[in-house]
Amino acid sequence: MTHFSNSEATPSRTNGLAVAGLVCGIVGIFFLNIVLGPLAIVFGAVALRQSGAKGGGGMAKAALALGIIDVLLFVVLLLVAASNGGFHWYVGG
Repeated sequence: MTHFSNSEATPSRTNGLAVAGLVCGIVGIFFLNIVLGPLAIVFGAVALRQSGAKGGGGMAKAALALGIIDVLLFVVLLLVAASNGGFHWYVGG
């Protein structure tokens, strides 16, 4: 006969904000980097402050780094677009 204990499952030690920041940073490289980059920075900074209690310090640092890369990528793309004559919207016709 199998004996089951009443102890609850051990909770995950990964910080949810670190995971959210990491996802925002990765997705921000490809889409909406001006929106997701700052979100990754904020989530990563908050998660880094909480990393002592909840863990996930490495993910928080990666989220910060990816957020900064996202913002820098947006600035570079903006400068490239501006040096090529600015933005032109072509709508059919």
